[in-house]
Amino acid sequence: MNIAYQAFGDGPADLVFVPGFISHIELAWEEPYLARFLRRLAAFTRVIFFDKRGTGLSDPVSRPPGLAERMDDIRAVMDAAGSQRAALFGVSDGGCLCIAFAVAHPDRSASLVTYGSFARRLRTADYPWGWSAGHLAEVLRGMDQGWASGKWWAAANPSVADDERYQAWWARYLRAAASPSMGRGALGLNAELDIRHLLAQVAVPTLVIHRTNEQWVDVGNSRYLAAHIAGAQLIEASGVDHRPWLGDADEILDAIETFLTGRSARPRTRRYATGSEALSRREREIVALTVAGESAPAIAAALFLSERTVESHLARAYAKLGVHSKPELARRAAQLGLAPDSP
Repeated sequence: MNIAYQAFGDGPADLVFVPGFISHIELAWEEPYLARFLRRLAAFTRVIFFDKRGTGLSDPVSRPPGLAERMDDIRAVMDAAGSQRAALFGVSDGGCLCIAFAVAHPDRSASLVTYGSFARRLRTADYPWGWSAGHLAEVLRGMDQGWASGKWWAAANPSVADDERYQAWWARYLRAAASPSMGRGALGLNAELDIRHLLAQVAVPTLVIHRTNEQWVDVGNSRYLAAHIAGAQLIEASGVDHRPWLGDADEILDAIETFLTGRSARPRTRRYATGSEALSRREREIVALTVAGESAPAIAAALFLSERTVESHLARAYAKLGVHSKPELARRAAQLGLAPDSP
């Protein structure tokens, strides 16, 4: 079994980033919001980012993997990356996986951060914050639309519900990350998760983060986690999006940095480079040609690059410049010091 992973960043401690549901560690860098989120994590940790088996660039499997198999993926990736002990950061159901790993492998778990996570996916009389069976069925019925257009989960991330660029990337991300049947299977297995019995066994420092007003996973889930993990710190963040890289991502990242490093997050202008001065020479060349109206294929031909490389450079430039589309880049070029006659 081959598991795809990346290790990047030069921080003093390792952080294993466990994504929710499905992922694709290569296409992740083509979305400016997510790429910026990853770079921020890498500013204060060495990030170990991977695709669970059956998804992304990892080997396909005949059935969705269970919790024990996914925990073993974390262990194998840590071994391959040369990490004996790491902080664990899990998003949504990735948080469940991190909790289970911290209990099973306390010697390899330095600390634990969950975001938008839960102890049980489905609602019961004694756990009213989960999904109803009817809602799960509705979500599963809508998955084909996500693979076709990216419109699936619009309710989960309202800030980009009408963003055609983001929805197109999300649809491509889903298609590359897994087949619809694998996606249904993974979500079905997640619906069976119930880790409430593990919470009292967590023995590492824990930070629980949840956006109070998000609609995909009720904040009551994280309040339950924090109440049942000894010494856990709960931070209820602002915003309505389920994905941590959308909305005010810095609020989430600042909390993680403070928790892991023991110091308050540094001023943002010092934490990572932004603006036109942060562009690399190649990024500046590609941005200049884009502002001049050249297409990605034309830029690739002019600079002897692949079209995909051009798009990746442009995505990173967008994140540094704080823009989200080619029209916005063209409109704000002079303001950003990128107009053809700018010094």
